[in-house]
Amino acid sequence: MAAALQATPLKTLAFSRRRAGGAAVRPRQMAAFRCSAAARSYNITLLPGDGIGPEVVAVARDVLSLAGSLEGVELRFQEKLMGGSALDATGVPLPDETLAAARDSDAVLLGAIGGYKWDNNEKHLKPETGLLQLRAGLRVFANLRPASVLPQLVDASTLKKEVAEGVDIMVVRELTGGIYFGKPRGFGTNDNGEETGFNTEVYSASEIDRIARVAFEVARKRRGKLCSVDKANVLEASMLWRRRVTALASEFPDIELSHMYVDNAAMQLVRNPKQFDTIVTNNIFGDILSDEASMITGSIGMLPSASVGESGPGLFEPIHGSAPDIAGQDKANPLATILSAAMLLRYGFGEENAAKRIEAAVTETLDQGFRTGDIYSPGTTLVGCKRMGEEVLKTVDSQKAVAAIN
Repeated sequence: MAAALQATPLKTLAFSRRRAGGAAVRPRQMAAFRCSAAARSYNITLLPGDGIGPEVVAVARDVLSLAGSLEGVELRFQEKLMGGSALDATGVPLPDETLAAARDSDAVLLGAIGGYKWDNNEKHLKPETGLLQLRAGLRVFANLRPASVLPQLVDASTLKKEVAEGVDIMVVRELTGGIYFGKPRGFGTNDNGEETGFNTEVYSASEIDRIARVAFEVARKRRGKLCSVDKANVLEASMLWRRRVTALASEFPDIELSHMYVDNAAMQLVRNPKQFDTIVTNNIFGDILSDEASMITGSIGMLPSASVGESGPGLFEPIHGSAPDIAGQDKANPLATILSAAMLLRYGFGEENAAKRIEAAVTETLDQGFRTGDIYSPGTTLVGCKRMGEEVLKTVDSQKAVAAIN
């Protein structure tokens, strides 16, 4: 089955544009990254984390190294503790040493964090708190989550083939504001003496404007359609969100802007996902909708993400969790982390050819019929994490010049 499918590079976007002479042109108000463009040498901090994280990051590192070397790119790696592994070793989920190393690098590749072992910890001692601290420390505010249904995996989607086929969505999620960070928050007691828990959904105009600009620019590099998702019929924060996004639309006359309430957006993602191109939304809605979109593709194990800011290193990670139930069993799907590595090369370093090598290798490996358990179907070859990585490496190594791939 897979052999009959044509391998095509995955559809992703590049922030950096280049003049004829090769100099990078930074799009207006877009994320900028520190890198050594002239030397084409970069430092990457690896944060394997917990569960299957170390397994998938090890595979992605090998693929990164090979793709980079084939394109004349030198990549230097350092590995640091984060999440539950950091808690066990240092007593905190994000050690100062780890954050300092991440800030000083050119990009950060994260595996996965968390697990049953730490579920009952106090909030400040949960692995997830370390992730929030890392995002804040790197000042990344825009989370880009592509959800594309590959032709090789269309039958893995739980939606009907005619609904899932051809889906290609980019969710742009605001990452550092909203209810996750708003104050006041905490626990209290109401007038009846009952214990309460409360959080605050709050956004400033500047926070909305900067994520909206990123989304408009992303839509400009895709199919020119942007859907802003909110709950403006109920929430004041969403009312402001809609006003600010609408006002910014005048700066992007080439983009078709629409608005949708989040409950309807959740329904439409299942009913007719192909109507969406680029979606921009707040922190909590983006968290939910991007996970919903991921399942249209057939497996959360296939999807990468990038978190970027206005300066400094970006954070690149698969959107799946740590899957402690299969950790250490060589069952994990490393493709989401491998594709996150491709996003790292593209968005973090502007190394388009190296990114395309990786993406083409993934699709070609799928064409050859190799599948991990989460995407397996009869007639394909079931392999583990290491074997899948080896097959991708073989394909990267056997590729001719990227010019022939394009």
